[in-house]
Order: sequence, then structure tokens, then C-alpha cells
Amino acid sequence: MFDLLIKGGEILDGTGAPAYRADLGVKNGRIAAIGLELGEAAETLDATSCIVAPGFIDIHTHSDFVLLVDGRADSQVCQGVTLEVIGQCGFSCAPFTGDMAPSQLIGFHDAGVEVNWRSFGDYLDRLDAQALGVNVAAMVGHGAIRQAIKCDAVTPTTPEELRAMVWLADQAFEAGAIGFSTGLEYFPGNIAPMEEMVELCSACARHGRLYATHVRNRDVHYDLGFTEAVATARQSGARLQISHIQPKYGAPKRAMAHTLELLDRAKREDVDVAFDIIPHDWNHTSVVSSLPAWAREGGPLGLLARLADPGLREAMKHNPRPMWRLVAERRFDDVLLLRSEAHPELVGMSFSEIGRRRNAEPMDAALDLLQAEGEALNNVMWTSRGFDDADVRLCLEQAECAVMSDTKALTPGGPLGETIGSLSGYGWVARLLGHYVRDEGVLSLAEAVRRITSLPAARLGLSDRGRLHGGAIADIVVFDPRRVRDVSSVREPRRHPEGFEHVLLGGVCTLRDGQRTKASPGRVIRATSGR
Repeated sequence: MFDLLIKGGEILDGTGAPAYRADLGVKNGRIAAIGLELGEAAETLDATSCIVAPGFIDIHTHSDFVLLVDGRADSQVCQGVTLEVIGQCGFSCAPFTGDMAPSQLIGFHDAGVEVNWRSFGDYLDRLDAQALGVNVAAMVGHGAIRQAIKCDAVTPTTPEELRAMVWLADQAFEAGAIGFSTGLEYFPGNIAPMEEMVELCSACARHGRLYATHVRNRDVHYDLGFTEAVATARQSGARLQISHIQPKYGAPKRAMAHTLELLDRAKREDVDVAFDIIPHDWNHTSVVSSLPAWAREGGPLGLLARLADPGLREAMKHNPRPMWRLVAERRFDDVLLLRSEAHPELVGMSFSEIGRRRNAEPMDAALDLLQAEGEALNNVMWTSRGFDDADVRLCLEQAECAVMSDTKALTPGGPLGETIGSLSGYGWVARLLGHYVRDEGVLSLAEAVRRITSLPAARLGLSDRGRLHGGAIADIVVFDPRRVRDVSSVREPRRHPEGFEHVLLGGVCTLRDGQRTKASPGRVIRATSGR
């Protein structure tokens, strides 16, 4: 007798193979059988007219701190996500030293969480003690490693400091970090030389883990950014995952096609490289990322002190190389406020409009918002329609392209219920399956499911997830492909999608009949030696 039986659905096993009619039996948290006339079960879920697929894997998120505040992760559960990978873009919550203030953690929220961990293993233990709505795997971030050794100093890394950084990376991998990430457009990655990346990626390769990079540039100098990523992987031997690969506003017309040609050549030269995209034309980042590196020294407190100095503040406004070309060109009609806890009434407005309301230049208004946020200023975000939808479609046509959210797992009504991770946060899966698959026909449903199941599982080295077969862990989603729809918007980004019926996490229902259950049985997934 099964613990649970999913009846009447069509199976998409995650490999890209066509769907077939079958029931699925679950026992002791694993798939016990797939077929017809399977027998009796203690509980039955109706999957009539629905697809039964492996639970979705979000290969790139930034939920590192928010899951400690509220681990329920409803925004992910309600669209079928059963595993997310944190620690991206060089940002992770560990290692963390006693010399640092908690506010120096990217994503920090002053919500009663005691920051009492130090090592990466300590952090994973703390996260694993939390009630989690999704399973979580964690990368260790270059920025966190560098800050643990140098705090927020902008000086070059000495040989002794680099050896200490490699030691911290080794410790993280031994504790279960599933990979290593860099954010080379962000501080402190943007002041770190390639040689530093090669040494740390060599440690990543020795442990058989994945290297995920937010490259150094994706607009005017996009080709240099992607070439550096390939060269780092080639020199270190690390397997390479290029995060949110699509070029930004300011890149030349053929930048996406040229980048794919560059990667094809790298693969012919035996570089193990793949990539992922956000299924959206809106991108987002922190406001502080457009400030010069010198302004960031000393962390949030150092930046707040400089913002109070009129001369230094004026210099920040005229940074010649901000992260976004839209900011360099002062196109503030096209840049919208995405997140501000101090001024939620301004969210969704352009910075031109915010400036007019405050009788200030748009960049002054942005700096005012940072000051108002206090030590949590890293959480002030802006967004723009900076991606080209044609680039998204071109990427989706590539077999090695995974799809991800680049957001935070959040829960309406919880302590961070009013927080916005990104415009794709509540509906990224629905946008892929509804818009790009059903409505636009960019790729088949079976192939789209592969991009968010077996493909990321294989990149991460997770052999018992991402596919439906006997003996696999019962992370499962049931959805109606005709009804799946992203209903979130710029003005209402916190709306759950339609069309998702049931979600199982290790055989436990976290979504039943479209409603979130009270169960949060998620665990931290730790990599083991040799993966």
C-alpha cells in the first residue's frame, strides 16, 4: 500500500521525453511505482487533465537571509519549486567574521534573526534547523569570502590573504557548499582581479563543484566579461555556469548571438559551460551597485557616513562607470523603484517621478532613499526593462539554457510579506510554461520542464532529483498546462500564479488543490566529496 497516489495525470519525467499517461505511487518519501492500476493508497491526489512533473529547481536565488526570517517560501512553493540554490552573485551569508556588522550581509533584514554563525558549515546548520518550504542548496560567495578576510577594504589582495581565502573556500566545500559564485559587477567582486578568481575556482574544481558567475560586464564590454568567465574556467578546470546570461541595455545588437558563438567555441575546446536566464525582460539590482567602490569601503556604516558628506555625495552621483548604462545616461524615466522599506509608497514609480515629488534630481532622490533605509540600505532595489525579449527567446532555443528566478523566496502575510524580491519572483515558472511555451511556442512543454528539473540537477550533481523514476525522491509538482498563468505585474508583483494544483516535497504535500498547506519539510542539501 502506498502512502500517496497521484492518479489520472500525464507524466513528464524531466528528461525532455514526451508525456505519457500513468499514475504515480509514493512511499516513505520516494517514488515507489509509476504505471497504471497501481493499487491502494492512504491518500490520493487527483491529477486529471494535469501534468505530473519533477519538482522544479530554481538554480539561482538570493534567499540566503530571508529564509532565516521566514522559511515557508510560499512564492516558490505555489509555482512548483521544491529546491532553490542560494549564495549567488558572490553573495552568501557565510563565512562571516565577528569583525563584521550583520548589516554587511547582503539581504540582511533587521527582523530578529541573531547572526551567531561564523563558518559556512555553521550557517548551513542554522538554516537546516529552520522550517523550510523548499529544499535549499547553497553556493559560497566570493564576496563573502573576501569580506571575511579583508572586511570591505578596497586594497589589492596580498598572497597571504589569497591563501586564507582559498582555505575558507575549501572549508565551505567540505561543509557541503554546492558551488562557488562570483558577482563581478558588484563590490567587492568588481575590484578583484581575474587571478584571484582562478585561484578560488581551482579550489572549486578540486572539490568537483560548479562555478556560477555574474560576469564583469553585460553591456558595452560584454565580450570581455564573457571571455573572462571562459578563461577562468579553462585555467582552473572548473565547470562553468554563466548566470542570467542575457545582455543588458547598452549592449550592441548582436551581443547575445555573439556570446552564444563564443560559448560554442569554448565547448569545442573542452570547457564545460552552460548558462541560465530570467524568463523576463525586466531586470533588477541594488541601488548601491551603481556607486563607486570607494564609497562602499567600511560597509553600510561607511557608506552612510559618506552620504552625509556633501562633497563625497556629489562625487558618488557622478560615478563614470555605474553598473547600469541607464544610470550613466540618466534615463531615469526607465528606472523604477522596486524595493524600499522606508518608503513603500514610492515603489513602482520611476526615479524621474520620485525626484519630482521630492523636488530633487533623480540621483539625489536615490541617495536619499539609501540614507532613509539606514544600515539596511543594500536592500533598496531598482528595476528596469533592460533585457531584450528576443535575447530571452534565442537563449531558450539553446539546449544548455536553464531558467531561474534571481529572486527571494517570500511569503505574503509573513514578517517579510511586503518585501519584493523581483518582478519575476511570484511567477517566473508560470511565465516560462504559460507565456513562452503555451502562448508563444518558443519551446515544447517537455523541454521547458527539463530546463527546470533534470538540467539544473545534472549541473549541480544531484542524481536523485530532477527526474521521475522509481526510487527517486518524491519532489513532485502537478499543474494544468492550459491554466498556468503569471498574474503578477509591476504594480502588483506579489500575486501567486494560476494553474498549480499540488506540490510534494519528499512525499509531503506543501500545496494541495492550489492551496498552501502548513507543511514545511524542506532540508539543506549538502554536496559531498567528488560531486
